[in-house]
Amino acid sequence: MSNHFAVEGLPLAELRKRTSTKWRDFPADVLPLPVAEMDFEIAQPIRDLLIGMLQKSDTGYLGAVPELNASFVAFAKNRWNWEVDPEQIFTCTDVGVGMVEMARTIVHPGDLIMVNSPVYHNFYNWINELKCTLHDAPLKRGGADNLHYTLDFDAIEAGYKAGVKIHFLCNPHNPAGTVFTRDELAQLADLAKKYGVAIFSDEIHAPLTYIDHTFVPFLNVSDAAREVGICVTAASKSWNIAGLKCAIIVTASEKEKARATNMPQAVHYRASLFGAFAAAKAFECSDWLDAAMATLNRNRTHLKELLAQHLPSVGYRIPDCSYLAWLDVSSLDLGENPQQAFLDKGRVAFNAGSTFSPTHSQFVRLNFGTSAEILEEAVKRMVTATR
Repeated sequence: MSNHFAVEGLPLAELRKRTSTKWRDFPADVLPLPVAEMDFEIAQPIRDLLIGMLQKSDTGYLGAVPELNASFVAFAKNRWNWEVDPEQIFTCTDVGVGMVEMARTIVHPGDLIMVNSPVYHNFYNWINELKCTLHDAPLKRGGADNLHYTLDFDAIEAGYKAGVKIHFLCNPHNPAGTVFTRDELAQLADLAKKYGVAIFSDEIHAPLTYIDHTFVPFLNVSDAAREVGICVTAASKSWNIAGLKCAIIVTASEKEKARATNMPQAVHYRASLFGAFAAAKAFECSDWLDAAMATLNRNRTHLKELLAQHLPSVGYRIPDCSYLAWLDVSSLDLGENPQQAFLDKGRVAFNAGSTFSPTHSQFVRLNFGTSAEILEEAVKRMVTATR
């Protein structure tokens, strides 16, 4: 790692001064750990850039930002050895907008869109926005703890045969924490090409892959993947700048480039000037990312230790990526909605597993992108909820 500084979680008193939804959705006595934003200070170069823009009253409309394309190209090459054509990068407001607006170039109301549950809850919202029909090919569970989720290729191929037009792929996977292998992604690309399916790879968590796993960009897998795929990603999750509103769509074929070019002009212009320039700067801040990953790496292990000590029956597989823990709390017997029991009795807030999949109501998602002290307090409050 190149960093020579630490990125640590802020004290709770400081965090409660924030105005984001994470800190306003619950009463002051609740410890909020659902929303996917980190309790860290943002990288100093991003902060300096934004302050400089404000000092110059540089608060106008967004135009072309070649700096963002160049910055992402360099990051992708250095991080993943992925050669990205800067002419095939398109700006949008956020990943959801990118997924939906690109999907509009392919699907019509009623068409089938595949997901692999349990999956980020907004995938369902995007399908509803498109007035399309959900086709779920749930992930397979395995491993010693039955918490290692992988793609079910039989279910995927059955869905492709049934007429799926687009596959919304969460790569790496939220909330399962799986980083799919190159072989898995290559097999997926071959199936998609065979059946004429477009794969939309949401890669927003990719920079948050831990050193013991290898993230492979879908568009860097094979010629088939470049033919059938698009990537939608952002700096927002990895550098904690979601509120600045900017994401990118990346294509790797002339067909998909033409689709992206034919999207409404507003897809670009509805992104934020601050967001675009902050994202360009973020992709240059690998030292900050490495320092944040060192803290997150400690936290993902520390959470395992805390649960083993205080709630040993809770199922938790240390994730391959990101700062989201997927916890099986079925053994705690907290009723139909354990997330509500944790909130009511323990005053700690998590995401309900049922929002990721109706068959996972006995799971909760916990954000460990925080301080060790807050993580310890969260587990303490979980224990309180079981009494």
